[in-house]
Amino acid sequence: MKIMRRLIRSVGPLAGYMLLAVALGALGHACVILIPVLGGHALLRAAAAPAALSGLFTAILILAAGRGICRYGEQLCNHYIAFKLLAVLRDRVFTALRRLCPAKLETRGRGDLIALLTGDIELLEVFYAHTISPVAIAVLVSLGMTLFVGTIHPLLGLIAAAGYLTVGALLPVLTARAARAEAGALRGRAGAFSSFYLDSLRGLADIMQLGQGRPRRTEMGRLTEEMESAQGALRRREGRTGALSGLAVTVFSLFTLAAARLLGPGAGVDDAGTLLATLAVFSSFGPVLALSNLSGSLPNTLAAGRRVLDLLDETPETPDVTAGPTPPFTGAESRALSFSYGAREVLRGLSVQIPQGAVTGVVGRSGSGKSTFLKLLMRFWRAPAGTLFLSGVELGRIPTAHLRTLEGYVTQETDLFHDTIEANIKLGRPDATRAEVTAAARKASVHDFIVSLPNGYDTQVGELGGTLSGGERQRIGLARAFLHDAPLLLLDEPTSNLDSLNEGVILKALREESAGRTVVLVSHRRSTVGIADTVYTLDDGA
Repeated sequence: MKIMRRLIRSVGPLAGYMLLAVALGALGHACVILIPVLGGHALLRAAAAPAALSGLFTAILILAAGRGICRYGEQLCNHYIAFKLLAVLRDRVFTALRRLCPAKLETRGRGDLIALLTGDIELLEVFYAHTISPVAIAVLVSLGMTLFVGTIHPLLGLIAAAGYLTVGALLPVLTARAARAEAGALRGRAGAFSSFYLDSLRGLADIMQLGQGRPRRTEMGRLTEEMESAQGALRRREGRTGALSGLAVTVFSLFTLAAARLLGPGAGVDDAGTLLATLAVFSSFGPVLALSNLSGSLPNTLAAGRRVLDLLDETPETPDVTAGPTPPFTGAESRALSFSYGAREVLRGLSVQIPQGAVTGVVGRSGSGKSTFLKLLMRFWRAPAGTLFLSGVELGRIPTAHLRTLEGYVTQETDLFHDTIEANIKLGRPDATRAEVTAAARKASVHDFIVSLPNGYDTQVGELGGTLSGGERQRIGLARAFLHDAPLLLLDEPTSNLDSLNEGVILKALREESAGRTVVLVSHRRSTVGIADTVYTLDDGA
């Protein structure tokens, strides 16, 4: 109920369309109910006044056309609401990802996030287009028909109300409760499958080279079977609910007929009243049957909604700082810095001086905390108070936007977008000219390679930069950092994918750049940090 309330609140700006959908839906179901009622009335009058049947048939045709028009209008309004709100939700999710990145997203698989952004949000269309207004329509129609049948006799009205509550409320609630765990498991398995599938696509060359295709295919089959099993359980439950709902409709219609016959003319229920009440009850279960049919898909939809809302509710590890001092860069330092990922200590009592205009090297074996140190300087993770300072100001007090202008960061694996080489370099400064892009590429020793391509800087790099080698991607990332032109440049293994010749060219460029720039160079190779003015060695985080 909490999830549904939160989802319903987002409909507020589109309440007018929702009210119109409810009105059209109720009117459409009224047309459906009136058709058999008028048909029964026609049969009763046929013997007495055959000529009057033509008018009744005309009325039935008008009602049938009215049902079609109302149904179209209801669905149009519902889907307009749904697609508008799905667009809003996607925008909010992307905003949340921006807020949570990168710390809170490092532990989540990309495939799982893709499943959330596509499958989970898309499933909410069922809630917005096929749940909210049908519930309101079912309540209105059931209340109206209870009152109508109650005018024939109060007992018949109570039987009708009991039938509506059983089919539209009791059975769906019992089914939803039983299916909640199964639906949650299905969405989780769908996310796991997406992550595994995406990893398999990205690592397809290595999988084939190492002969691991069969094990990966076997695992993919196992994950598929788990999803099919969970989906099958939900479908079987939905089928049982549908059968019970159909049985309930028949039983309560027969109850109405039997009660009307038992009441008889003595209670004011003649043959016409019996026929009218029975036809009215039997033909009015459509709205509540729609709710009963939702009981199979609604748990899956709400499980998707829970995943989306959980992401929106996630608190960032390092919230954006919007106000505070904005000093120019004059150096940085860490003072007895300690940091842990949960229970795993990564840094312990680390003190490092980063003078302005100098190259500071940090070396150590893998897992010694080198990359974590740079992430803390970037404030991707929150350092303990009083341990990190930039220009003499505690890092946590500097506004995020200003901090990003002071720092440039190059990771071991450069992420490229499905765009041109120039556009990927200009990510460092979107308003840069071609000449500035070229100058940055020269510093990164990638200009000659770019101009050798048929389309030069307009060459498409492919999805995730897949058309380029690791070294080429890394040099484009360096060019991006040079173009960003931040006074503090943080480099995490910037030459790990380069040969010795290109590494030498880039290190020479870094040495020349350091005349007006501060560089922190992290590497596990001492030869790489040979250009550094000062070198710190990390051993088990200290």
